[in-house]
Amino acid sequence: MDEEYDVIVLGTGLKECILSGLLSVDGLKVLHMDRNDYYGGESASLNLVQLWKRFRGSDKPPANLGSSRDYNVDMIPKFMMANGTLVRVLIHTDVTKYLYFKAVDGSFVYNKGKIHKVPASDMEALKSPLMGIFEKRRARKFFIYVQDYNESDPKTHEGMDLTRVTTRELIAKYGLDDNTVDVIGHSLALHRDDRYLNEPALDTVKRMKLYAESLARFQGGSPYIYPLYGLGELPQAFARLSAVYGGTYMLNKPECKVEFNEEGKVCGVTSEGETARCKKVVCDPSYLPNKVRKIGRVARAIAIMSHPIPNTNDSHSVQVILPQKQLGRKSDMYLFCCSYSHNVAPKGKFIAFVSTEAETDHPESELKPGIDLLGPVDEIFFDIYDRYAPVNEPSLDNCFISTSYDATTHFESTVIDVLSMYTMITGKVLDLTVDLSAASAAEE
Repeated sequence: MDEEYDVIVLGTGLKECILSGLLSVDGLKVLHMDRNDYYGGESASLNLVQLWKRFRGSDKPPANLGSSRDYNVDMIPKFMMANGTLVRVLIHTDVTKYLYFKAVDGSFVYNKGKIHKVPASDMEALKSPLMGIFEKRRARKFFIYVQDYNESDPKTHEGMDLTRVTTRELIAKYGLDDNTVDVIGHSLALHRDDRYLNEPALDTVKRMKLYAESLARFQGGSPYIYPLYGLGELPQAFARLSAVYGGTYMLNKPECKVEFNEEGKVCGVTSEGETARCKKVVCDPSYLPNKVRKIGRVARAIAIMSHPIPNTNDSHSVQVILPQKQLGRKSDMYLFCCSYSHNVAPKGKFIAFVSTEAETDHPESELKPGIDLLGPVDEIFFDIYDRYAPVNEPSLDNCFISTSYDATTHFESTVIDVLSMYTMITGKVLDLTVDLSAASAAEE
């Protein structure tokens, strides 16, 4: 261990593993360490015994739930946009050869007390029970504008500069009502609260286009994909990638202590009396607690069930978004369900998650609107965890710290953090202009 590295990465959460893989591919000498004896950190995947140990102490899970090893319960469950940034990173790095993906069955939104399929195109808008007949026509016109919009072709802009026009102004031009705006902004553009309405509309239009492109890619019921055996496969795939490019991995390294020189710059990491020297450190917030601040909390419930979420067309994998306004909250709530069809539970069992940015200290009552939609559950666990963001200046101390995972059940915000960290570490932007068709074979 007594060597010099370009970068030492601490923690094997998904963000750290993606960065470790990307930096290794770039030819940097990387050492990757974790205090745990398993991959994944906060985003680990647990079997039934591990789940019980974590939430019920030493309790043994009941036999009627089936074999422990048939469960892969993700602690930070998130679906991927089939055409989104994470998939581009997977393809760019060729990690797809270590993973098998399967489309997610359904994408739904909660509106006026009911669960509805998310309308994603002009035709679906016309069929959707979410809108009345005149609103459908207005929505259809808006969808067509978004579908035809091309940033580099002014003819498609209808005289509007979307870098200046706010989302609220764009929507007003089409006369859409608040109800439709809620569905579009939260379940198609995947905004987490309503701040986007006063921001330039280009971001929302791009997000809607990404949703539609992702949906078209699989011709399935949703724009999302998910790895077989759950997300725990992802950090390990990037770890393999890093190893192929000469990265070194060490799990179960206690007390990874970051060392600094007299100028306050990082100079190494010490564990078990040995110090590995380095120029830069990449880590999750738990490794440098004095360089982060708390930015919020996530409340979540994990349920094991023997049926799909009701009113989702019997979807074996599904996301339901509950927009904040529908619940009188400051941020959205998310339902995520996966099952034996993605090999995360034994046959006939479903794993459901309800998550949101915590606004109280009582996850049980706060998550109730989402839990009420699940129907009967076999077991349920409640949890609340703090979220942290870095407050250091990486140019001064060479420490690059990721932000804790948010409450969303999709990956777009996670990858944005990774890509901005990559740029800070390397000084360049990751080129993701990859041939997506090359990857479709890996996804069949």
